[in-house]
Amino acid sequence: MASRPAQLELRRPVAVRPREAARQELVRLTVVRDAAGRAEYPASPRVVVALHMGPPALMCCRRAGQVHRGRAIHGDIDIIPAGTPGVWELRDPDAALAIGVNVGLLKGLAEECGKDPAKLAIRNRFQMRDPQMEHLGWALKAEMERGYPSGRTYLEGLATALGARLVREHSEFSFSGRGDGQPRARMAPRRLRDVLGYIEDNLGGDVGLKELADVAGLSVSHFKPAFRESVGVPAHRYVIRRRVERAADLLRESEMPVSQVALAAGFAHQSHLAAHMRRLLGQSPREVRKGAA
Repeated sequence: MASRPAQLELRRPVAVRPREAARQELVRLTVVRDAAGRAEYPASPRVVVALHMGPPALMCCRRAGQVHRGRAIHGDIDIIPAGTPGVWELRDPDAALAIGVNVGLLKGLAEECGKDPAKLAIRNRFQMRDPQMEHLGWALKAEMERGYPSGRTYLEGLATALGARLVREHSEFSFSGRGDGQPRARMAPRRLRDVLGYIEDNLGGDVGLKELADVAGLSVSHFKPAFRESVGVPAHRYVIRRRVERAADLLRESEMPVSQVALAAGFAHQSHLAAHMRRLLGQSPREVRKGAA
């Protein structure tokens, strides 16, 4: 596969400036889309949190002397330390929200925790799960897509919360004593990935708790709390949100009638899609499609 320069799709870049250092941005948001093939990304002066979006994608990642091969699932997170270039070899098209976090912010947060900021070292992570960090990432993405209606203070709060999570759970200063970035859940990480992958592969069909529990190798009564503890929301709410997000992608990227989009995303009919989309995204299917024009 031929190497090609990294292509970044910027959507209204964030310019959030902390009170203590008005010339430095706290966070930068970038939507990155790559076709199948080889993508090389240069080192960034920021710590980058890459949050995978959309359908699963098989890939091989190389950075910081480490190699990881796997299937990236919606919500998977890569953490790329500042100054670390990377190479991705993609079997499938891939999309991610790249969140660049200011190193000065992280050092300040470490100092507030009584740590030496000069010794702060963020760990290199591949395709891991962190429900708190994922929720912060989706909140940043939603704010970006709506044109930042909540203002600077809200963005500063999200950026600071994300930075605190990086320092406390994904650095050499890990306060949990575990340092593996995994939530304390009763579902093993491999089983969780199998369940999430099954959901992605079957969003257009009938996804029930019994089928998901079977994939996890658990009874339904054990699966329900294990999934919620691992992902942060109940399984049925997660499936509905992913169906809405898949429908939104189809509305933006295709000219399929809304009724067909609803069926393709797993909704019984168009009105169900519209109700859930308005509840979760604050927009109707028509408004979502119009916003992409």
